[in-house]
Amino acid sequence: MDLNSLTAISPVDGRYRKQIQQLDEYFSEFALMKYRVVVEIDYLLFLSQKKFFTLTTNTIKTLKALKEDFSLEDAAAIKKIESTTNHDVKAVEYFLKQKIESTEDAEAKEWVHFGLTSQDINNTAIPLSWKHALEYEYLPSILNLNKQFSVLATKWQDVPMLAHTHGQAASPTKLGKELMVFIERIQNQVELLIQIPFSAKFGGATGNFNAHQVAFPNKNWINLANEFVEELGLQRLQFTTQIEHYDNLAAQFDALKRINTILIDFCRDIWTYISMDYFQQALKKGEVGSSAMPHKVNPIDFENAEGNLGIANAVFEHFSSKLPVSRLQRDLTDSTVLRNIGVPFAHSIIAIRSIEKGLGKLVLNETAIHKDLEENWAVVAEAIQTILRREKYPNPYEALKELTRGNKKITKESIHKFIDSLNVKASLKKELKAVSPQNYTGKHP
Repeated sequence: MDLNSLTAISPVDGRYRKQIQQLDEYFSEFALMKYRVVVEIDYLLFLSQKKFFTLTTNTIKTLKALKEDFSLEDAAAIKKIESTTNHDVKAVEYFLKQKIESTEDAEAKEWVHFGLTSQDINNTAIPLSWKHALEYEYLPSILNLNKQFSVLATKWQDVPMLAHTHGQAASPTKLGKELMVFIERIQNQVELLIQIPFSAKFGGATGNFNAHQVAFPNKNWINLANEFVEELGLQRLQFTTQIEHYDNLAAQFDALKRINTILIDFCRDIWTYISMDYFQQALKKGEVGSSAMPHKVNPIDFENAEGNLGIANAVFEHFSSKLPVSRLQRDLTDSTVLRNIGVPFAHSIIAIRSIEKGLGKLVLNETAIHKDLEENWAVVAEAIQTILRREKYPNPYEALKELTRGNKKITKESIHKFIDSLNVKASLKKELKAVSPQNYTGKHP
């Protein structure tokens, strides 16, 4: 069968294609070819600017147009060359040489890929595409999601809600504050992520500029390489083998994994609140919740997100542990892995979209939230015993423990009856009775 969204093996290129199709600009075979062409051309132009050779204005325009307008036809031409070379980067080199041969600077073709090994191109092209994907796709997506969290946190900032520690009723909180927990966590991890440099390897066959140095021993190739890589917006690693050691890339994978873990935590909390009826879900005409039970409105968006986040994290985990390990100066295991970095990235974006969709369906059920508070007056015991401690009342914790533990139903009436039994001033009893599950919510920024 021909490849389309129904015949694709991976749901990334099948079921979810419409949601993440823009990612082919960074992670497809076409994208890898394009970024390789960009690096090769920019390097060629850089050498020309540094007076190693001369290019005419027309040739420079041709090369710049080629990298800016790189097409599927160009990619197909490279693929055809690769069928003979059986080497993907060499195919790009030959493709560019063919293009230069048709210009007035045909003799300049041997400056293409000058002194380089394949990984000088791959370990520059891939970090560059990864950088663009993070900056243009991931960061806007996660920051927009966090903004959506912030809008809801503001909207629900004054909604009191029973907290649950160890699955048990606990000191009340505010719904908005509980969302702020996730907002702060995501903000912190995004700040850590953006501090990690985008690293590139650019130093010849084994990282020592051997070929460069033997050809032009009086040139400062370290400074030249640093300048070239920095112009691309990357940071050149100074000591490498044939490949980049991927430590910074692994750190970025781990940072994305931590953000995904936070989102898994969020999805599970919202899922649980839905099961507790704290949230209901807006109905969409035509949608079916269950093939057998017509009444059901399943929290499918949060479940979908959790599943995609789990897949992404499993793959990110493999990448971050595998890529920094290579036998001696290089083995080839990094090549296959790097071709798949778009997979966990795509699953992460799919998850973010699912969470956004799920949030848009949430309908707050304040009646259920209030009812849960009203049925759990035992939670004010902490407040009462703390105030009694302040007043130096003897053994307040023990007194409240005796009242509240066990299977006894604690109500407003039983709490107030206990307060009335205390040998304290009337003004203190009034203060104690003013505490309720609805207003015992503490303070936060």
